[in-house]
Amino acid sequence: MSLAGLETTRIPAAEWREIFAEVWRRYRDYFYVANMHGYDWVKLRQKYQPLLDSVGHRADLNYVIAEMIAELTVQHAYIQGGDLGLPKRPFVALPGARFELDAKSGRYRIARLFAGQNEEERYRSPLTEVGVDVHVGDYVLAINGRELDAAHDPYELLEAPAGQPAEWRVAASADGKSARTIRYQPLASEANLLYLDWTADKRARVDALSRGRVGYIHIPDMGEDGFYEFIKWWYPQVRKEALLVDVRDNGGGEISQMLIERLSRRLLSLDYARNYGAPMTYPEAVQLGPQAALINEDTASDGDIFSYMFKQQNLGPLIGKRTWGGVVGINELGPLLDGGTVYVPQVATASAAGQWIIEGHGVDPDIRVEQDPVAVLAGRDPQLERGVAELLKRLPAAPAGLPPPPAPPVKTPAP
Repeated sequence: MSLAGLETTRIPAAEWREIFAEVWRRYRDYFYVANMHGYDWVKLRQKYQPLLDSVGHRADLNYVIAEMIAELTVQHAYIQGGDLGLPKRPFVALPGARFELDAKSGRYRIARLFAGQNEEERYRSPLTEVGVDVHVGDYVLAINGRELDAAHDPYELLEAPAGQPAEWRVAASADGKSARTIRYQPLASEANLLYLDWTADKRARVDALSRGRVGYIHIPDMGEDGFYEFIKWWYPQVRKEALLVDVRDNGGGEISQMLIERLSRRLLSLDYARNYGAPMTYPEAVQLGPQAALINEDTASDGDIFSYMFKQQNLGPLIGKRTWGGVVGINELGPLLDGGTVYVPQVATASAAGQWIIEGHGVDPDIRVEQDPVAVLAGRDPQLERGVAELLKRLPAAPAGLPPPPAPPVKTPAP
Protein backbone atom coordinates (compact mmCIF):
# COMPACT_ATOMS: atom_id res chain seq x y z
CA MET A 1 0.00 0.00 0.00
CA SER A 2 1.41 3.38 -1.01
CA LEU A 3 1.89 5.96 1.74
CA ALA A 4 2.59 8.76 -0.76
CA GLY A 5 0.92 11.99 0.35
CA LEU A 6 0.35 10.79 3.91
CA GLU A 7 0.90 13.60 6.41
CA THR A 8 0.96 13.66 10.18
CA THR A 9 1.51 16.14 12.97
CA ARG A 10 4.55 15.39 15.14
CA ILE A 11 5.62 16.85 18.45
CA PRO A 12 9.34 16.05 18.69
CA ALA A 13 9.57 16.78 22.43
CA ALA A 14 6.81 14.22 23.11
CA GLU A 15 8.60 11.67 20.89
CA TRP A 16 11.85 12.26 22.77
CA ARG A 17 10.22 11.55 26.13
CA GLU A 18 8.75 8.31 24.79
CA ILE A 19 12.11 7.26 23.33
CA PHE A 20 13.84 7.98 26.65
CA ALA A 21 11.27 5.86 28.50
CA GLU A 22 11.55 3.04 25.94
CA VAL A 23 15.33 2.88 26.28
CA TRP A 24 15.02 2.80 30.07
CA ARG A 25 12.48 -0.06 29.88
CA ARG A 26 14.63 -2.10 27.48
CA TYR A 27 17.59 -1.92 29.84
CA ARG A 28 15.35 -2.79 32.79
CA ASP A 29 13.99 -5.88 31.03
CA TYR A 30 16.94 -7.13 28.94
CA PHE A 31 20.22 -6.13 30.60
CA TYR A 32 22.26 -9.30 31.04
CA VAL A 33 22.07 -9.28 34.85
CA ALA A 34 18.96 -8.23 36.76
CA ASN A 35 20.93 -6.37 39.45
CA MET A 36 21.98 -3.72 36.89
CA HIS A 37 25.57 -3.98 38.16
CA GLY A 38 24.34 -2.92 41.61
CA TYR A 39 22.92 0.43 40.44
CA ASP A 40 19.40 1.61 41.28
CA TRP A 41 17.96 1.86 37.78
CA VAL A 42 14.84 3.72 38.97
CA LYS A 43 16.96 6.41 40.63
CA LEU A 44 19.10 6.75 37.52
CA ARG A 45 15.97 7.44 35.50
CA GLN A 46 14.93 10.07 38.02
CA LYS A 47 18.40 11.62 37.78
CA TYR A 48 18.44 12.02 34.00
CA GLN A 49 14.78 12.48 33.09
CA PRO A 50 14.70 16.18 34.13
CA LEU A 51 17.36 16.89 31.49
CA LEU A 52 14.72 16.21 28.82
CA ASP A 53 13.39 19.72 29.49
CA SER A 54 16.62 21.07 28.01
CA VAL A 55 16.76 18.77 24.96
CA GLY A 56 16.36 20.80 21.78
CA HIS A 57 17.52 18.30 19.15
CA ARG A 58 17.58 14.54 18.65
CA ALA A 59 21.36 14.61 19.10
CA ASP A 60 20.82 16.13 22.57
CA LEU A 61 18.55 13.21 23.43
CA ASN A 62 21.19 10.71 22.35
CA TYR A 63 23.68 12.48 24.61
CA VAL A 64 21.37 12.32 27.65
CA ILE A 65 20.57 8.64 27.06
CA ALA A 66 24.25 7.82 26.52
CA GLU A 67 25.12 9.42 29.85
CA MET A 68 22.40 7.43 31.63
CA ILE A 69 23.35 4.01 30.25
CA ALA A 70 27.07 4.79 30.71
CA GLU A 71 26.41 4.78 34.48
CA LEU A 72 26.17 0.98 34.25
CA THR A 73 29.89 0.77 33.42
CA VAL A 74 29.55 -1.66 30.54
CA GLN A 75 30.81 -1.75 26.96
CA HIS A 76 28.52 -2.10 23.92
CA ALA A 77 26.01 0.36 25.43
CA TYR A 78 25.31 2.24 22.20
CA ILE A 79 22.63 4.76 21.28
CA GLN A 80 22.66 6.11 17.74
CA GLY A 81 20.66 7.47 14.85
CA GLY A 82 17.13 8.75 15.00
CA ASP A 83 15.48 11.64 13.21
CA LEU A 84 18.53 13.89 13.17
CA GLY A 85 17.41 15.95 10.18
CA LEU A 86 20.72 15.54 8.40
CA PRO A 87 20.89 16.33 4.67
CA LYS A 88 21.64 13.55 2.23
CA ARG A 89 25.37 13.29 1.58
CA PRO A 90 26.39 14.07 -2.01
CA PHE A 91 27.83 11.30 -4.17
CA VAL A 92 31.49 11.73 -5.13
CA ALA A 93 32.73 9.67 -8.10
CA LEU A 94 35.81 8.26 -6.40
CA PRO A 95 38.49 6.88 -8.75
CA GLY A 96 40.72 4.82 -6.42
CA ALA A 97 43.57 7.28 -6.96
CA ARG A 98 45.38 10.19 -5.35
CA PHE A 99 46.04 13.59 -6.90
CA GLU A 100 48.93 15.99 -6.47
CA LEU A 101 49.19 19.60 -7.60
CA ASP A 102 52.02 20.49 -9.94
CA ALA A 103 52.70 24.02 -8.71
CA LYS A 104 54.65 24.99 -11.81
CA SER A 105 51.84 24.27 -14.27
CA GLY A 106 48.90 24.82 -11.91
CA ARG A 107 47.53 21.42 -12.94
CA TYR A 108 46.72 18.27 -11.02
CA ARG A 109 48.28 14.99 -11.93
CA ILE A 110 47.77 11.43 -10.73
CA ALA A 111 50.21 10.66 -7.92
CA ARG A 112 49.03 7.14 -7.19
CA LEU A 113 46.70 4.43 -8.45
CA PHE A 114 45.51 1.82 -5.96
CA ALA A 115 46.27 -1.57 -7.46
CA GLY A 116 43.09 -3.26 -6.27
CA GLN A 117 42.13 -6.80 -7.24
CA ASN A 118 39.65 -6.37 -10.05
CA GLU A 119 38.62 -10.01 -10.02
CA GLU A 120 36.89 -9.22 -6.71
CA GLU A 121 34.11 -6.64 -6.86
CA ARG A 122 34.82 -5.39 -3.35
CA TYR A 123 38.40 -4.56 -4.37
CA ARG A 124 37.68 -3.09 -7.77
CA SER A 125 40.02 -0.21 -8.67
CA PRO A 126 38.26 1.79 -11.41
CA LEU A 127 41.26 3.36 -13.14
CA THR A 128 43.05 0.00 -13.47
CA GLU A 129 40.19 -1.77 -15.25
CA VAL A 130 40.56 -2.97 -18.82
CA GLY A 131 40.07 -0.17 -21.34
CA VAL A 132 40.75 2.73 -18.94
CA ASP A 133 43.88 4.32 -20.38
CA VAL A 134 45.35 6.36 -17.53
CA HIS A 135 48.67 6.17 -15.69
CA VAL A 136 50.53 7.60 -12.71
CA GLY A 137 51.93 10.97 -13.75
CA ASP A 138 49.13 11.78 -16.19
CA TYR A 139 47.62 15.24 -15.86
CA VAL A 140 43.88 15.51 -15.27
CA LEU A 141 42.76 18.46 -17.40
CA ALA A 142 39.00 18.22 -16.95
CA ILE A 143 36.44 16.22 -14.98
CA ASN A 144 32.94 15.70 -16.32
CA GLY A 145 33.37 18.57 -18.78
CA ARG A 146 34.68 21.08 -16.23
CA GLU A 147 38.26 22.31 -16.42
CA LEU A 148 40.45 21.32 -13.47
CA ASP A 149 43.18 23.69 -12.34
CA ALA A 150 44.71 24.94 -9.11
CA ALA A 151 41.65 27.05 -8.37
CA HIS A 152 39.53 23.93 -7.85
CA ASP A 153 39.72 20.84 -5.67
CA PRO A 154 39.43 17.66 -7.80
CA TYR A 155 36.85 16.24 -5.42
CA GLU A 156 34.68 19.31 -5.92
CA LEU A 157 34.41 18.43 -9.61
CA LEU A 158 33.92 14.72 -8.84
CA GLU A 159 30.58 15.42 -7.17
CA ALA A 160 28.03 13.89 -9.53
CA PRO A 161 24.81 11.85 -9.68
CA ALA A 162 25.29 8.30 -8.39
CA GLY A 163 25.31 5.39 -10.81
CA GLN A 164 26.79 7.27 -13.75
CA PRO A 165 30.27 6.85 -15.25
CA ALA A 166 32.75 9.68 -14.76
CA GLU A 167 34.58 11.26 -17.70
CA TRP A 168 38.04 12.83 -17.60
CA ARG A 169 40.31 14.53 -20.09
CA VAL A 170 43.88 13.44 -19.38
CA ALA A 171 47.28 13.94 -20.99
CA ALA A 172 50.86 12.95 -20.38
CA SER A 173 51.92 16.61 -20.20
CA ALA A 174 50.45 19.69 -18.56
CA ASP A 175 50.10 21.51 -21.90
CA GLY A 176 47.37 19.07 -22.87
CA LYS A 177 49.00 17.83 -26.07
CA SER A 178 47.62 14.48 -27.23
CA ALA A 179 44.88 14.69 -24.61
CA ARG A 180 42.48 11.77 -24.48
CA THR A 181 39.11 11.06 -22.86
CA ILE A 182 38.73 8.27 -20.34
CA ARG A 183 35.62 6.97 -18.61
CA TYR A 184 35.29 4.82 -15.52
CA GLN A 185 32.60 3.46 -13.23
CA PRO A 186 33.27 5.23 -9.91
CA LEU A 187 33.28 4.02 -6.33
CA ALA A 188 31.16 5.41 -3.51
CA SER A 189 33.92 4.59 -1.03
CA GLU A 190 37.64 3.82 -1.28
CA ALA A 191 37.75 2.17 2.15
CA ASN A 192 38.17 -1.36 0.75
CA LEU A 193 41.02 -0.27 -1.51
CA LEU A 194 42.78 1.41 1.41
CA TYR A 195 42.35 -1.74 3.49
CA LEU A 196 43.66 -3.97 0.70
CA ASP A 197 46.67 -1.70 0.25
CA TRP A 198 47.38 -1.78 4.00
CA THR A 199 47.17 -5.56 4.29
CA ALA A 200 49.22 -6.12 1.12
CA ASP A 201 51.96 -3.95 2.61
CA LYS A 202 51.91 -5.91 5.89
CA ARG A 203 52.03 -9.24 4.06
CA ALA A 204 54.95 -8.09 1.94
CA ARG A 205 56.83 -6.95 5.07
CA VAL A 206 56.30 -10.30 6.79
CA ASP A 207 57.45 -12.10 3.66
CA ALA A 208 60.60 -9.97 3.40
CA LEU A 209 61.47 -10.17 7.11
CA SER A 210 61.04 -13.95 7.20
CA ARG A 211 62.36 -14.67 3.69
CA GLY A 212 59.07 -16.29 2.80
CA ARG A 213 58.87 -18.60 5.81
CA VAL A 214 56.05 -16.89 7.73
CA GLY A 215 52.48 -16.40 6.52
CA TYR A 216 50.35 -13.39 7.44
CA ILE A 217 46.60 -12.87 7.80
CA HIS A 218 44.77 -9.76 8.98
CA ILE A 219 41.21 -10.29 10.24
CA PRO A 220 39.32 -6.96 10.20
CA ASP A 221 36.30 -8.18 12.17
CA MET A 222 34.54 -11.33 13.31
CA GLY A 223 31.79 -11.05 10.74
CA GLU A 224 31.35 -11.54 7.02
CA ASP A 225 34.39 -9.46 6.02
CA GLY A 226 36.65 -11.14 8.58
CA PHE A 227 35.66 -14.64 7.50
CA TYR A 228 36.10 -13.65 3.85
CA GLU A 229 39.67 -12.53 4.51
CA PHE A 230 40.48 -15.55 6.67
CA ILE A 231 39.29 -18.08 4.10
CA LYS A 232 40.97 -16.16 1.29
CA TRP A 233 44.39 -16.09 2.96
CA TRP A 234 44.57 -18.99 5.42
CA TYR A 235 44.11 -21.88 3.01
CA PRO A 236 46.80 -20.70 0.56
CA GLN A 237 49.27 -20.30 3.44
CA VAL A 238 48.77 -23.53 5.41
CA ARG A 239 52.11 -24.81 4.13
CA LYS A 240 54.02 -21.80 5.40
CA GLU A 241 56.34 -22.75 8.25
CA ALA A 242 54.69 -20.31 10.67
CA LEU A 243 51.66 -18.00 10.77
CA LEU A 244 51.19 -14.47 12.12
CA VAL A 245 47.51 -13.70 12.76
CA ASP A 246 46.80 -9.97 13.00
CA VAL A 247 43.60 -9.01 14.86
CA ARG A 248 44.58 -5.43 15.57
CA ASP A 249 41.64 -3.07 15.08
CA ASN A 250 39.28 -6.05 14.83
CA GLY A 251 35.73 -4.72 15.05
CA GLY A 252 34.15 -7.84 16.55
CA GLY A 253 31.25 -10.02 15.47
CA GLU A 254 30.57 -13.66 16.26
CA ILE A 255 32.77 -16.05 14.27
CA SER A 256 35.85 -16.30 16.48
CA GLN A 257 35.10 -19.92 17.38
CA MET A 258 35.17 -20.89 13.70
CA LEU A 259 38.64 -19.38 13.35
CA ILE A 260 39.97 -20.86 16.59
CA GLU A 261 38.73 -24.30 15.47
CA ARG A 262 40.76 -24.08 12.26
CA LEU A 263 43.86 -22.62 13.89
CA SER A 264 43.77 -25.34 16.56
CA ARG A 265 43.96 -28.23 14.11
CA ARG A 266 46.90 -30.59 14.54
CA LEU A 267 48.38 -32.99 12.02
CA LEU A 268 47.06 -36.51 12.74
CA SER A 269 48.20 -38.43 9.69
CA LEU A 270 49.42 -38.19 6.09
CA ASP A 271 48.28 -39.76 2.84
CA TYR A 272 50.88 -40.58 0.17
CA ALA A 273 50.28 -41.57 -3.42
CA ARG A 274 52.83 -42.63 -6.01
CA ASN A 275 51.82 -40.10 -8.66
CA TYR A 276 50.88 -37.13 -6.46
CA GLY A 277 53.36 -34.29 -6.11
CA ALA A 278 52.79 -33.78 -2.38
CA PRO A 279 51.31 -35.73 0.50
CA MET A 280 47.80 -34.99 1.73
CA THR A 281 47.24 -34.16 5.37
CA TYR A 282 44.58 -35.27 7.81
CA PRO A 283 42.87 -32.96 8.61
CA GLU A 284 42.89 -31.79 5.00
CA ALA A 285 43.93 -28.22 5.87
CA VAL A 286 46.24 -27.87 8.87
CA GLN A 287 48.84 -25.28 9.85
CA LEU A 288 51.94 -27.18 10.88
CA GLY A 289 54.22 -24.57 12.42
CA PRO A 290 54.16 -22.07 15.28
CA GLN A 291 51.63 -19.25 15.41
CA ALA A 292 51.43 -15.83 17.03
CA ALA A 293 48.72 -13.16 17.16
CA LEU A 294 49.01 -9.36 17.08
CA ILE A 295 46.55 -7.45 19.30
CA ASN A 296 46.02 -3.80 20.25
CA GLU A 297 43.71 -1.44 22.11
CA ASP A 298 41.15 -1.60 19.29
CA THR A 299 40.92 -5.39 19.19
CA ALA A 300 37.31 -5.43 20.29
CA SER A 301 34.35 -7.61 21.27
CA ASP A 302 34.63 -10.99 19.55
CA GLY A 303 38.18 -9.88 18.77
CA ASP A 304 38.70 -9.81 22.55
CA ILE A 305 37.24 -13.31 22.76
CA PHE A 306 39.43 -14.54 19.90
CA SER A 307 42.51 -13.25 21.73
CA TYR A 308 41.46 -14.92 24.98
CA MET A 309 40.77 -18.26 23.28
CA PHE A 310 44.01 -18.06 21.27
CA LYS A 311 45.80 -17.94 24.62
CA GLN A 312 43.56 -20.64 26.17
CA GLN A 313 44.39 -23.00 23.30
CA ASN A 314 48.12 -22.29 23.67
CA LEU A 315 48.32 -21.45 19.98
CA GLY A 316 51.17 -19.02 20.50
CA PRO A 317 52.06 -15.68 22.09
CA LEU A 318 49.84 -12.60 21.97
CA ILE A 319 51.96 -9.62 20.95
CA GLY A 320 51.08 -5.92 21.22
CA LYS A 321 48.83 -4.08 23.68
CA ARG A 322 45.92 -5.05 25.95
CA THR A 323 42.65 -5.44 24.03
CA TRP A 324 39.55 -3.24 24.34
CA GLY A 325 37.69 -5.31 26.92
CA GLY A 326 34.05 -5.45 25.84
CA VAL A 327 32.41 -8.86 25.63
CA VAL A 328 28.82 -8.44 26.82
CA GLY A 329 27.06 -9.17 23.55
CA ILE A 330 24.26 -7.01 22.21
CA ASN A 331 20.95 -7.30 20.42
CA GLU A 332 19.10 -4.41 18.84
CA LEU A 333 15.52 -5.33 19.87
CA GLY A 334 14.09 -3.32 16.96
CA PRO A 335 14.09 0.38 16.06
CA LEU A 336 12.95 3.17 18.35
CA LEU A 337 9.96 5.38 17.55
CA ASP A 338 11.83 7.57 15.04
CA GLY A 339 14.05 4.87 13.58
CA GLY A 340 16.92 5.31 16.01
CA THR A 341 18.80 2.41 17.53
CA VAL A 342 19.73 1.39 21.05
CA TYR A 343 21.78 -1.68 21.88
CA VAL A 344 21.28 -3.47 25.19
CA PRO A 345 24.18 -5.66 26.46
CA GLN A 346 22.46 -9.02 26.94
CA VAL A 347 24.95 -11.91 26.79
CA ALA A 348 28.11 -11.93 28.91
CA THR A 349 31.17 -14.17 28.61
CA ALA A 350 32.44 -16.36 31.46
CA SER A 351 35.31 -18.81 31.78
CA ALA A 352 34.87 -22.57 31.88
CA ALA A 353 35.33 -22.22 35.65
CA GLY A 354 32.29 -19.94 35.85
CA GLN A 355 34.00 -16.56 36.33
CA TRP A 356 33.22 -13.41 34.35
CA ILE A 357 36.13 -12.67 32.00
CA ILE A 358 37.53 -9.94 29.75
CA GLU A 359 34.77 -7.32 30.24
CA GLY A 360 36.17 -4.07 31.56
CA HIS A 361 39.79 -5.20 31.33
CA GLY A 362 40.56 -6.88 28.03
CA VAL A 363 43.14 -9.54 27.25
CA ASP A 364 46.76 -8.91 28.21
CA PRO A 365 49.51 -9.64 25.69
CA ASP A 366 52.23 -12.14 26.46
CA ILE A 367 54.73 -9.75 24.90
CA ARG A 368 53.93 -6.05 25.28
CA VAL A 369 55.04 -3.92 22.34
CA GLU A 370 54.28 -0.22 22.04
CA GLN A 371 53.62 1.26 18.60
CA ASP A 372 56.20 4.00 18.97
CA PRO A 373 54.84 7.00 17.00
CA VAL A 374 58.27 7.96 15.67
CA ALA A 375 58.82 4.45 14.30
CA VAL A 376 55.31 4.25 12.84
CA LEU A 377 55.62 7.65 11.14
CA ALA A 378 58.92 6.43 9.69
CA GLY A 379 57.02 3.57 8.05
CA ARG A 380 57.81 0.80 10.55
CA ASP A 381 55.47 -1.52 12.46
CA PRO A 382 57.19 -2.55 15.73
CA GLN A 383 54.46 -4.99 16.73
CA LEU A 384 54.56 -6.80 13.40
CA GLU A 385 58.35 -6.86 13.42
CA ARG A 386 58.37 -8.41 16.90
CA GLY A 387 55.79 -10.97 15.80
CA VAL A 388 57.97 -12.16 12.93
CA ALA A 389 61.05 -12.23 15.17
CA GLU A 390 59.28 -14.38 17.78
CA LEU A 391 58.09 -16.86 15.15
CA LEU A 392 61.54 -17.14 13.60
CA LYS A 393 62.93 -18.00 17.06
CA ARG A 394 60.56 -20.95 17.13
CA LEU A 395 61.55 -22.26 13.70
CA PRO A 396 64.49 -24.55 12.95
CA ALA A 397 67.42 -23.01 11.12
CA ALA A 398 66.64 -24.97 7.97
CA PRO A 399 63.15 -25.03 6.47
CA ALA A 400 61.14 -27.99 7.67
CA GLY A 401 58.34 -29.38 5.52
CA LEU A 402 56.18 -32.47 5.65
CA PRO A 403 58.06 -35.71 6.31
CA PRO A 404 58.96 -37.95 3.36
CA PRO A 405 56.90 -41.11 2.84
CA PRO A 406 57.88 -44.23 4.77
CA ALA A 407 59.88 -46.91 3.01
CA PRO A 408 57.70 -49.01 0.68
CA PRO A 409 56.30 -52.03 2.54
CA VAL A 410 57.52 -55.48 1.49
CA LYS A 411 54.76 -58.07 1.90
CA THR A 412 56.25 -61.09 0.20
CA PRO A 413 56.74 -64.02 2.58
CA ALA A 414 60.24 -64.50 3.88
CA PRO A 415 62.14 -67.35 2.18
